[in-house]
Amino acid sequence: DPAIVADRESDRVMVISCAGNVPYIQGTRNNHLLMTRFYSNDNGQTWSEPEDISEHIYAQFDHSTLGHARSMFVASGRIMQSRTVKVGEYYRLYAAVLVTLENGDWRNFVLYSDDFGQRWGVLGGVNQTAINVRSDEAKVEELPDGRVLISSRAQGGRNFNIFAYSDVAAAEGKWGELAFSGAENRGVESKDNACNGEIMILPAEDIQTGEKVHLMLQSVPFGPDRWNVGIYFKALRSPADYATAEDVARNWERGYQATTLESAYSTMCWLKNNRLGFLYEEGTYNAWEGGGYTIVYDSYSLEEITSDRFRYRKE
Repeated sequence: DPAIVADRESDRVMVISCAGNVPYIQGTRNNHLLMTRFYSNDNGQTWSEPEDISEHIYAQFDHSTLGHARSMFVASGRIMQSRTVKVGEYYRLYAAVLVTLENGDWRNFVLYSDDFGQRWGVLGGVNQTAINVRSDEAKVEELPDGRVLISSRAQGGRNFNIFAYSDVAAAEGKWGELAFSGAENRGVESKDNACNGEIMILPAEDIQTGEKVHLMLQSVPFGPDRWNVGIYFKALRSPADYATAEDVARNWERGYQATTLESAYSTMCWLKNNRLGFLYEEGTYNAWEGGGYTIVYDSYSLEEITSDRFRYRKE
């Protein structure tokens, strides 16, 4: 599970990856899956030796009112770097983490770093969760107004929640009320499956009207089961479309379908050629049970994803 970020202002790249030989579900406070950090200072050409940063993060939960952390990991794919929050030399990083608490509950928190991953804190503190129901792998994005959105894997769709700052520099604030997005609210339906995907928000333009919007993308297997990975989209035309998690969760549209085969995890990033780079697992030659997935890479324009309804707003 590598989680990756490239700094927007330098040639530095960071990866946080699972390591060790203890499965996530078998972790204890003193014997758990490790979290390791790798750096590159030349855009990924060469890499540092791995550093175990587990204890730095686990220790922060030792005095949580929710109980200590038995096991945790950052979900694979994109670590999100803020477009607006810069405290010190770097823009802030956000990474969703899945945590097994002392009582066995699975919960999501969001880690943040203001020094490009040297030190990490917990957004809003260790006494409040981002997703307070049965949680799973999750991803993070920044809303147009600077609030932080979490999108967490759930059976049949996604769980969304929003963090609002009371003190940006200190990373203090509060998580709102979570909302489920699925078939019942015309949301992000992953029919008969729960699988991690990627969330992304891009500036866009309505091709027909010229209206400037932000376009929210969420990748999941459309289903049924882990088949037919594709991308949902939702136009954010005004702040009312993302005022609460409930607003975010409803009224998505089904966009481009990347494959008609068995398929599962996916991630994405925006490329310098103004296309969406898309990486996903596909049963090209074997079913997962028969030997594993192929890792497939492709790229799409917003026109392709939205059937010529929206285009990227370059300015």
